[in-house]
Amino acid sequence: MGSPLIVPSVLPADFARLGEACQQLGAAGVDRIQFDVMDGHFVPNLTFGPDVIAAVRSWVDVPFEAHLMVDEPGPTLARYVEAGCQRVIVHAEACRHLHRVLGQVRDLGAEAAVALNPATPAHAVAHVLDLVDLVLVMTVNPGWGGQAYLASMEPKVAELRRGLDALDHPVDLEVDGGIGPATIAGAAAAGANVFVTGSSLFAEEAGLRAAVEDLRARAASATA
Repeated sequence: MGSPLIVPSVLPADFARLGEACQQLGAAGVDRIQFDVMDGHFVPNLTFGPDVIAAVRSWVDVPFEAHLMVDEPGPTLARYVEAGCQRVIVHAEACRHLHRVLGQVRDLGAEAAVALNPATPAHAVAHVLDLVDLVLVMTVNPGWGGQAYLASMEPKVAELRRGLDALDHPVDLEVDGGIGPATIAGAAAAGANVFVTGSSLFAEEAGLRAAVEDLRARAASATA
């Protein structure tokens, strides 16, 4: 699976200084930056859209990914790719025609990814794995940052890891929700190789770079 990838969410950042926050994350050595797009319908929170992402794209060279927690994202996919997102993640639960939506993302020239809520079983994405570059397992119920990690998702992560390893092309396995120093090892041991972190990263007193390096080391140690 290669080295663990640390992907911060910008949800805990000061939105009034989002460009500066992205610069600081890039300087801290993160692998990508995730933008959690929430529509107030699929999840009970409302965040931002493609115009905000586009406004900060020039501030940092780190790749962007959009995590679309929105109902029926198909009509807006192009906006996120145009805003500078190299990867677009859609939820299996939010797409009436998931196969078609993932194909749209690929046709737009971006990497396609699919996310699963905690209650959604791994087999829900079994027939679209040929279209994705990444599968995201939510380790909290989506909608808010700062929630407690659901260790009960680790068996699902392990099940997906076995399935992905059987494919003839590499697919990353990402976890998102409650990831921090106390939880990243469990997710890594289960088979995840990409780790979305938010609140714990920004709260680290030693600074962002120290937090990123610590998380990466803990994940690598768990899979050594």
